[in-house]
Amino acid sequence: MIILFFTTNLFAQEKPEVQIGGALRFNYNLSSWKEGQKTRGGDFGYDVFRVNAKAKYKGVKLNAEYRLYSEGFGGGMLKQGWVGYDFSPENNLQIGLTQVPFGITQYNSHNWFFGINYYVGLEDDHDMGIKYTHNDENWLYAIAFFKNAEELRFGGSSDVSDSRYSYDVGSSADGLYRNKEVNQLNLKVVRKLSSGNSKHMLGVSAQYGGLYNLDTEKTGDSYALAAHYELNAGNFNLKVQATKYKMNPENPADQDSEGLAMTAYGAPYLVASEATTYTIGPAYSVPVEWGPISNLQFYNDFGYMDKANDAFEDSFMNTTGVLVTAGNVYTYVDLAQGKDHPWIGPAWTNGLAAGTPDAEWETRFNINIGYYF
Repeated sequence: MIILFFTTNLFAQEKPEVQIGGALRFNYNLSSWKEGQKTRGGDFGYDVFRVNAKAKYKGVKLNAEYRLYSEGFGGGMLKQGWVGYDFSPENNLQIGLTQVPFGITQYNSHNWFFGINYYVGLEDDHDMGIKYTHNDENWLYAIAFFKNAEELRFGGSSDVSDSRYSYDVGSSADGLYRNKEVNQLNLKVVRKLSSGNSKHMLGVSAQYGGLYNLDTEKTGDSYALAAHYELNAGNFNLKVQATKYKMNPENPADQDSEGLAMTAYGAPYLVASEATTYTIGPAYSVPVEWGPISNLQFYNDFGYMDKANDAFEDSFMNTTGVLVTAGNVYTYVDLAQGKDHPWIGPAWTNGLAAGTPDAEWETRFNINIGYYF
């Protein structure tokens, strides 16, 4: 990090503090369903370049992150960008593109792919609104209102842009499903407990909002509920979460409401409108002294998506891997397996919706190398 005009006393701050950082990442992958890629022995290329900016002055803060992906993955996009104020060390207010307080945050997973909740917009989601957070020794709670997801087009019936970091309800590639998120409320409460060297975080999250249909000009609704638990005991970490969601769009009469479109990284796909997901992810860190390598974190993140429509095929995701820390270089080595998963298999459009009968498990071996500064 580059730090300018640094001062340690936040609330008596006389000069502004500015931090500039970022990362450059490259990615290698070899996928079981891509015959040409298997013949070549996989592909190695550019992943992302990002710039982070943080600033503080008299309790007012800025936090922004802009990412530059390749054109095929959405190009440039703002991951987060908010202005905040610290009322005290425990109480904070943020306005702008800020993380939705739902489930285990910052991430409900350990690997580079995240977990299955991410792909239905319920992990590391960022939307436009206002959020209040209280975080003390025993309790963490947050309440937020989001006017909408990232809005890049301000026409009366403009489709949601596909260039975004986190998955949001949007428009399908064929133009049949055209919805957008509006007026969402979030509440999250976490109780912190300690016993010996173990720290427990037991929480619940709730989310309710509108779904505006661009064709009917009517507003449906959606909700999500989650119970979650996180354990830190020495070098061991465990994340467990059960999540129920339902989306009720006001689609045109000739369209069913069993699925709707979600989008990110330049391309939309369909998602079941109602499902329950279950995730569990243990991880263990091993300090080492191997030249520049100082730590190895081994993990296994599993996710199951139980779709409410009995005619739909359920989706699965499991990622086994290790995070290698070497100075400012962080390398994820992942073996990701999926069944009816758009990013781990050939069923892109309908993998998380109707799915594919008799779908097979597919595998993607992935190495992501990033230098963070």
